[in-house]
Amino acid sequence: MYLPIFPLPDLTVFPHTLLPLHIFESRYRAMVTDCLARDRRLAVVNLKPGYEASYEGKPPVHAVAGAGSIVRCERLATGRFNLLLRGERRIHIERELPSDTLYRMAVARPLADVGADRPGLGDVAQGIRELCLRILKALGRSGHEMRESLEAVRSPAELGDQVASGVIPDPAIRQSLLEELDVERRLDRLTAALDALLKQLSGGR
Repeated sequence: MYLPIFPLPDLTVFPHTLLPLHIFESRYRAMVTDCLARDRRLAVVNLKPGYEASYEGKPPVHAVAGAGSIVRCERLATGRFNLLLRGERRIHIERELPSDTLYRMAVARPLADVGADRPGLGDVAQGIRELCLRILKALGRSGHEMRESLEAVRSPAELGDQVASGVIPDPAIRQSLLEELDVERRLDRLTAALDALLKQLSGGR
């Protein structure tokens, strides 16, 4: 597949999630205009550390990214855009294409989950739900609506992606979870990250 790529620092888009974006740079306003005229798809790519020196050009990006579709778009009077992007799949960027556009284009292949129906994942997913509720309690927030929201997601892989996107603050951990295709290993890593976050919020207890 051919996709425009939107390189951003410390930002990861997962499948099964919604990501609001504010587009203000001229090159990315052009990208959005072209996306809307085509199939509304683009990839959000995490920039590698040290990108600052070459941000205006083509700084290095991670090979694994999240691709999605624009499901809502508001064009502002200033020419900027407010978007809502729905994450749809993991992709691997095979190569970038020569382009006469201001933004970057790439050839990418979809990446599929491995072992999504493996026995025992439901138990791991339930443990993730409970950790999320304990984190919410540690933050002094009510967990009733969160419990209902977590219980409504039946797929362990989908639950893992939603929790990784919404709860994990560390961009390096989020990127590693995006890159892990084995669902069991991904959920185990997510569990460890949630446990570490809970201990941090609880003062190491």
